[in-house]
This record gives sequence, C-alpha cells and structure tokens, in this order.
Amino acid sequence: MKKDSKKESDLMEKIVSLCKRRGFVYPSSEIYGGFAGVYDFGPIGVELENNLKNHWWKWMVHKRQDIVGLDSSIFMSPQIWEASGHTKGFSDPMAECKECNTRIRVDKVLSEIGVTADEKLSEEEINKLFDANKKKIKCPKCGKQNFTKVKKFNLLVKSNLGDFTESNSEPSYLRGETCQGIYVNFKNVLDSAHLKLPFGIAQTGKAFRNEISPRQFLFRTREFDQMEMQYFTRPQDEMKEYEKLREYRWKAILSLGLKTENLRWRKHDNLVFYAKEAYDIEYNFPWCFDEMEGIHARGNYDLTQHSKGSGKELTYQDGETNEKFIPHIIESSGGVGRLFFAVLSDAYTEDEMGGEKRVYLKLRPNIAPIKAAVFPLLKNKPELVKKAKEVFAILNEEIQPMIFDDNGNIGKRYRRQDEIGTPFCIVVDFDTLTDNAVTVRDRDTGAQERIKVTELIGFIKNKLD
Repeated sequence: MKKDSKKESDLMEKIVSLCKRRGFVYPSSEIYGGFAGVYDFGPIGVELENNLKNHWWKWMVHKRQDIVGLDSSIFMSPQIWEASGHTKGFSDPMAECKECNTRIRVDKVLSEIGVTADEKLSEEEINKLFDANKKKIKCPKCGKQNFTKVKKFNLLVKSNLGDFTESNSEPSYLRGETCQGIYVNFKNVLDSAHLKLPFGIAQTGKAFRNEISPRQFLFRTREFDQMEMQYFTRPQDEMKEYEKLREYRWKAILSLGLKTENLRWRKHDNLVFYAKEAYDIEYNFPWCFDEMEGIHARGNYDLTQHSKGSGKELTYQDGETNEKFIPHIIESSGGVGRLFFAVLSDAYTEDEMGGEKRVYLKLRPNIAPIKAAVFPLLKNKPELVKKAKEVFAILNEEIQPMIFDDNGNIGKRYRRQDEIGTPFCIVVDFDTLTDNAVTVRDRDTGAQERIKVTELIGFIKNKLD
C-alpha cells in the first residue's frame, strides 16, 4: 500500500537536501545542468558507502570459510552477454509521449494503477495491456495521454571500446550486472582455490543500465555498485542451501541496525523459466516497501549457457564419487545505493534537544561515516586549540575517520555532527588543561561524560564494537 504522498514528498526532500548539504551525495555533473540517473558520493557519503561495502564483505567473505572474493572486469567479451541472454532479453517496456517526448517505463506506470505487467509478456501482449489502460495513464511531465506503441528497450550500455566504428563490428558493453564475471571465472576459481562444494564467489563493483526512467534518488540509477554472491551447490542441495542463505542474509541486514518493522520478505510469484524460487528483502522506503536485496535459486542455467557459448566444460567433479555435473546456483544480489538510501531513511530522526529542534542520523556507530569529532571549546584560545589537536592526533592513530572542528559556536558544531551521524563529540575545555580529561557527548541522548584522555581510545572502541 502506498504511503501518504505529501509525507513521502516531504521525507524525500529532507533526505535529499541533507545529502547535498552535508556532503553525502551530489547530483552528477551539476555545474553543467546535471546528468539524469547518476550521482556522486561526497566526502561523508563515500565513508558511509565504504562502510556498507565493508560490512557486506565481512559478512559474505571474511566470516565464511566457504566463500571467496573476486574482482572481475567491467568490460568483458560481447559473447558473454550473448550467451547470458542479455543482448536479446535484458529489456524493459518503453513508450514515449508524443507531445513532449518523455519516455515512460510501461510496466511501472501500469503497476502504479494496480495492473501487473509480467516481465515475460511479449511486445504484442504488453501493447494490448497498455492500450486497455491508456485512459488511466498520464505523461509525468506534460500530463497528456498521447503515447507511442510500447517497444522493448534493451538496458545494456554500448561502448566503442576498440573503436568499433564499422557497421558490421561486434559492439562491446559496460556490464549490466557483476555476476556474469563470476560465472565465467567459475573454473578458474575452482582450480586455483581448490574449493569443494558447496562454495561461493562474491564481488562488489560497478554495473551500468540504460534505465528508461531513473527515479527516486538512489533507488534506480544508470550507474551503481552491486554486491553479489553466487553460491554453487549440488543439485539435490540447492533448496536447503537456499533457505540457509536467506536466514544468513536476514541476520546480516539486521546487524546494520535497521528497524525490523521496516523490513519484510516478498516472494516472487512470476519466476523466470530457469528459477526455482526467488525472494526479495524489501525496505519501507519513503514511497512504499520496495526491493533492497534479492535471494534467488537459479538452477544450473547460467553455467550451462556459458558452457554452450564458450565450448568449455564448466562442470564439477566429486572427489569421492567421480561424478561430474554442472552445479546449481543460489544468489544474493543487492545494490549499494539502495542499501545506502535505506540506511539513511531508517536513521533520519527529528527531535527536540535543549528547547531546539534538531535533525540527526541515528546510525549504528560501527557504520557511521565519522566515528568521533574533536572540538576546542573556543577557537580563539590558542591553548585550547593546541590541546584539542593533541587529543585528535592521539585518537586518530587508532580510530578513523575523525573530524577536527573549531568553526562556529559549540551548539552549531554539535548540530553539524548530529546531521552526519557522528556518535561522539569530544570537547576540550579549560579543565582539560589541568585534569587531562575531556567531555564526551553522546549523539542520541545528548548525555555528557567526563573521560580521561588516556582512557578515550578504549572508551570509544568499546562503543564501536
């Protein structure tokens, strides 16, 4: 069910404004008028982005003995995308407004009026569905109802790598998803790492999609980071391992501190022909519950296709029985941008402190972009500034990243750190010069505690665990 549109708009506006104001996210190419569906992560945003990637990598690779990492290339042989079905089937249904040339993604606008457009529908079938509901659909830009016929629009981003300028040359592509790099390296990883089933291969990296209508800030963009893990199993063990992965990923997501009431599972009713089961972990974004991460049981389709396309055997041989077979795959796939947006939405909090309204990000300390900030009480007192810099230097040896801030009054400095989610603010005052203790302020409660400088590192590290 959709949320109240006014509340949705207000919350979105607040989050987007905060992101730009505090250096989380900027519109790409803004000084040239912007570039739709692409964003830049600023000084604070890149720290949060890296924390989320590291959290995923820790849970997916470092905590597991059965999963290894990979970093495959963005450019791959065009034959890979042919074998995987992307050159023919990686598409969305598109129509164009005849009045203002705005393009719409037809399955999404139909879903907004309660009509389901199965991704397996042919062009003819979705045109019939679109025609039957045209009177309910308006152009999002001009409000007119005059559209072209629906056509399938391929999402792969073409490149002229190698200067493919001849009309008969085979095009290359920026990868539309990261998992294909895992599939084509299956044998390399198997042979070099000496792995036994079941095992997984994980990677994070850039993916590119020529989205018809990028929307909702970081939720649907044309360039994004994916976090994907492909887990290879015996055919008979696929669904058992699938349920184990679902449970594991749910536990990992909860460890980020997201509120349980903002999370749910959604089972896919319409599966692609090779899939056995698919679930999404959905988050309650400002507009409604929507996909954040997918867990899919894919069978042996992917390795089979690449074996046929390459002519190379992509099998596993059991060391005990000598049985050779193509493993089945279960997949975890999520976008960093969507997780980033979900974490910000979940943490965004408004309250009142000291008789004033404030905005703060209630982030779990271990994923907060800045771990602590050090302030001199007054910036015009050299002795306080000197001591504060000494405290900062001591802490910075063990705790990163940190901020030193002496700009503005102490209240304004607190508010700046609250808005970027810094869990601890450390104030050096005149008493510090004699007792070597500082005041540590808690972001969430505003409570202040006097801590000896010699005990600061241990105190903060304990809170970050």
